[in-house]
Amino acid sequence: MAPPGAFESQKNKEHRTHKTGGKATKIKEKNKVKGNNAKAFTFKSAVAAGKAIRRAADINERKKHILYMDRKPVVPPPVIVAIVGPSKVGKTTLLRGLVKYYLKSGFEELKGPVTIVTGKKRRVQFIEVKNDINHMIDVAKIADLVLLMVDASYGFEMETFEFLNICQVHGMPRVLGVLNHLDCLKGMSKVNKTKKIMKHRFWTEIYQGAKLFYLTGMVHNEYKKNELHNLVRFISVTKFRPIIWRDAHPYVLCDRYEDITDAEVLREHPKADRTICLYGWVHGAHLKNHSAVHIPGVGDLRVKDVSSIPDPCPLPEQLKRRALNQQVRLPCSISLKIKKILKEKSLHFMGHNLKSLLLNFLIPIL
Repeated sequence: MAPPGAFESQKNKEHRTHKTGGKATKIKEKNKVKGNNAKAFTFKSAVAAGKAIRRAADINERKKHILYMDRKPVVPPPVIVAIVGPSKVGKTTLLRGLVKYYLKSGFEELKGPVTIVTGKKRRVQFIEVKNDINHMIDVAKIADLVLLMVDASYGFEMETFEFLNICQVHGMPRVLGVLNHLDCLKGMSKVNKTKKIMKHRFWTEIYQGAKLFYLTGMVHNEYKKNELHNLVRFISVTKFRPIIWRDAHPYVLCDRYEDITDAEVLREHPKADRTICLYGWVHGAHLKNHSAVHIPGVGDLRVKDVSSIPDPCPLPEQLKRRALNQQVRLPCSISLKIKKILKEKSLHFMGHNLKSLLLNFLIPIL
């Protein structure tokens, strides 16, 4: 037995930490102070420093923009999406594919503007633009977003450049390019080369970095679902800059009209002046009674009366859900025949057979 106090005078060998090895390296990395040496990463000349400062100032200045007052109401009208392109480029097929993507079901016939609830606070109104200069001018005045379709196997056509010049005159909307008919090209090298050439040509006309989507082919006469998904996602998140002229003037994209002329007057005078009732969402400023309006192809007229009606394609009332219920996405169109049997009270305009009354043009208000 050790005498008392023996352990107090005992001195053990001190622990010596490892200076090298895996554990020592790990401890050094852990205790290392992160950061760059300010003196190590700097300019060697005042000329290079001046160029960098000017470049940073230019980038910062480009980001600045004048703030405009948002004059849209609490429940904004639908976003007008125009599908533009030359003949035989696939405009109708793209429109049918987009509508079918939202509805998750097929349909038989599609004509005229179609309005669909795409989000909790957004509705989209699709319209196909004819290959006609007058129709292009009318659409350029009211479109919020343009899907510009280009035939990759042929290249940019004259109609594409004409429409872009028209948009520059009437107020440039947001433009998304859609490159179609890539399956007509032979070989991936040819496809990639065409994509690069068309993208840079598209950037020259719009701006550097403009989005260009590719439709590589069709399956069962329909575009691929993942490619439509990418296009739909950009449509849903695109932000729009207000255009002063549009905010100061009311205009309507009319989706249907009714002839309310007295039957007795038509019986006596078949060519008598008609009284029609137009339906559509008002964009821009407020539309007042007895306002002077211009109907493309008809002329200058004067509004007799303006009244509001219940929204045929309302936004969802409850916003608690993360995703929209499919019943909320029911479209509003006078000429869309869905294969499924749907309730009349949920369809509003869709149950009517108004082929002869189809209005496929728009009404900008003066």
